[in-house]
Amino acid sequence: MANLILLLQEYGVLIVFAVVLVEQIGLPIPAFPILIVAGALSVDGDTRWPAVLAVSLLACLISDYFWFRAGRYYGKRILKLLCKISLSPDYCVSQTEDNFNRWGPKALVVAKFIPGFNTIAPPLAGAMGTTNGTFLGFSVLGGLFWSGTGIAIGAFFHTSVDQVLDVLSTMGTTALIVLGVLLLLFVSFKYVERKRFHQSVDIERITIADLKKLLEQGHEPVLVDARSVTAQMLEPAVPGALLFNGGDPNEQIAALDKSRYIIVYCSCPNDVTAAHVAKGLISQGYKRAQPLHGGLDAWNAAFGTPQPVSENVNNTASV
Repeated sequence: MANLILLLQEYGVLIVFAVVLVEQIGLPIPAFPILIVAGALSVDGDTRWPAVLAVSLLACLISDYFWFRAGRYYGKRILKLLCKISLSPDYCVSQTEDNFNRWGPKALVVAKFIPGFNTIAPPLAGAMGTTNGTFLGFSVLGGLFWSGTGIAIGAFFHTSVDQVLDVLSTMGTTALIVLGVLLLLFVSFKYVERKRFHQSVDIERITIADLKKLLEQGHEPVLVDARSVTAQMLEPAVPGALLFNGGDPNEQIAALDKSRYIIVYCSCPNDVTAAHVAKGLISQGYKRAQPLHGGLDAWNAAFGTPQPVSENVNNTASV
């Protein structure tokens, strides 16, 4: 551990850059504690806080702009990829989409303080058509705010941080083991959180093949679009689908016969939003509500350009 502290003292700027870059790219390695330690060391002259702030900001900008361009070129697909590799539950994208839509690029100023939001916000800004200048301006402000806060906390509490470092330095290899165990516990907690969420939306999905059979048998299932408002802006809904838009079922859904087949779709990984909405509808008496396996992508792959399920659905809802 003494060697690690020596590295922080001699090469702290490079270490800060590497850790911040890796965390901002999306890996579950907390970088904020490194900024706090670097801020504490800057009080004693072991590091220079302007240099720490500069390299942290540079790492943030590299990561943010990479994801911003990815979002610009790949749109919704890159958001799905990020949510799949994230340790946060899969509803992170749908929640972040509407938060970003509500606040616009200004949300980038505080995005790094919000787990899940920090990784999703830059590609979402690209997908939503934010200009390069606007994005870079708010990204710089956000990076400065986040990095400066960590450094300032370390400088303010530098006495306490120094005491912790002194204790760790006397523990040698034991300190590294403790830190490794803490990191492992953090990752395990996030993994368990994700698994528990998946279990909470464990419900039988209907496949495209089964949906086609319903249509062939003369049933007239109602489609419900459970995506966020922002997702509906990025990719149009199936014509005739009822828009759920969160909350309780709207008047159109509430007026449906509860014996009707209701197919709920979304565009999030593992159909979690659709599953959550379908379970809610079932609890309110719509016993034939089911999430569509594969969501909107599966529908588009099977039917091509979005089209109404039936004449009756178009009469039921006007989109």
